[in-house]
Amino acid sequence: MKNAPSWPSSPNGQDQPPGLAPANTILLVPYGRYCNATKFAGEIDVFEALAAIREENVIDPLRIAIAGFPMGGASTWHLAVHHAGLWCAALPGAGFAETAAYTQAFAPGRDPPNSWEQRLWNWYDATAAAGNLFNCPTLAYSGEIDPQIQAAKMMERAMIPEGLVLEHLVGPQTGHRYHPQSQQLLTDRLEKFLDQGRSPVSQEIRLTTHTLRHTGQAWIDLRGLEQHWQRADLRARLANDGTVTIATRNVIAFTLPFWIKAAVIDGRKVPLPQVAAGETVWLTRTVPGPQDAWTVGAPWSGLHKDRGLTGPIDDAFMDPFLFVRPTGQPQHPALGNWVDGELRHARKLWRDLFRSELVVRDDRDVTDTDIAGHNLVLWGDPSSNRLLARILDRLPLSWTARTLVFRGQTYDATHHAPILIFPNPLNPARYVVLNSGIDFRDHAYGTNSLQVAKLPDYAILDIRDPPGPRWPGRIVDAGFFDEEWRLP
Repeated sequence: MKNAPSWPSSPNGQDQPPGLAPANTILLVPYGRYCNATKFAGEIDVFEALAAIREENVIDPLRIAIAGFPMGGASTWHLAVHHAGLWCAALPGAGFAETAAYTQAFAPGRDPPNSWEQRLWNWYDATAAAGNLFNCPTLAYSGEIDPQIQAAKMMERAMIPEGLVLEHLVGPQTGHRYHPQSQQLLTDRLEKFLDQGRSPVSQEIRLTTHTLRHTGQAWIDLRGLEQHWQRADLRARLANDGTVTIATRNVIAFTLPFWIKAAVIDGRKVPLPQVAAGETVWLTRTVPGPQDAWTVGAPWSGLHKDRGLTGPIDDAFMDPFLFVRPTGQPQHPALGNWVDGELRHARKLWRDLFRSELVVRDDRDVTDTDIAGHNLVLWGDPSSNRLLARILDRLPLSWTARTLVFRGQTYDATHHAPILIFPNPLNPARYVVLNSGIDFRDHAYGTNSLQVAKLPDYAILDIRDPPGPRWPGRIVDAGFFDEEWRLP
């Protein structure tokens, strides 16, 4: 006998169960920071909520599926593609799967997006890593006359070059809702996916990513890229004798579990050491060097982009962070006014869109515990923020009352300000950020499809142009650090 899950009343108006409610299951419906389609803090909320449920209940990790409609559909597309190894199935309904077409970014009359904006779309665009659905059975739903059928059609198109075909159920003559018969079919299929579960050891893995934020896939873990925000691929096939054959592109490091007996990487056999149960083996490639120059051992020393230390600016807000408010006098009144306004703006945006209050501490009150446990967002300049003054000589810029020197260019410090993200010299396992909260602005309030990263690793602003709905000032330079946190 099927037992439909109960659905308690809640104070936020979510009094009805989700569109798909399979029998004999626990339904977890994260609030997702209200309307940001589980990106940034909303993504972290999903996994923290899942971890909390698993602490209180016996959950089979091989029988966890993900589904949603319609903003939940956008969330499902993203989470299914970028964390494909976690789910036994994904059932996205409507939503959006990419940025450019859905937001009409290149429509006539609009300012075209900068090159770095387009590269950063690959952080959350499901189409950019559609091949990962090889590892996650996916059944999409759309209403036949729902404009958001666009999401499934874009994914269908993106999966073709990957040799995949998207199963797509369309509700006949249906708008932006579940068609009743289709809804039942989807529920039945979801129950079958859950009954079957996923394989405990995948014999073949396909992993595509553009950032080390999204790299885990079953028993292989990608840990280094030759160049961030370019497509990276790792394909692995496991033989019955424990040998794994791996092909890579734009990959310089990954780990294998202890039970892999032998490896052939990019056409060459690489001897693997015996390690204790539960341990992993690091494989690294020399860059520059031949594609097959793989060796066993610990990776690079010194600064290097790694998970949680990749940039761009918005990556700092995926882990615990602390705003550090200046208490001294700014070098110039205009700069001080700009900092005050941007700090207020960042706090308001977080409150409005991420539904919580930021933690703000005066620069003189930051403790060693704060430095150890948080990414630090330093507001102000070397005169006004004592913590910034303390680390300035270990950051990749020179900043005095007269000049700001960055990347070989000298700017007038009376009306220029830097925004950047960099490993914190006081704790290189965490970030330091200068003068920026999360960097999409007022223009993104109306649609979560625009709530994506806007700035790369660094930017120099001319603050004579006042902050607007898209930018905090006029951007005169912007770009990415390389994989060793060096300037290009």
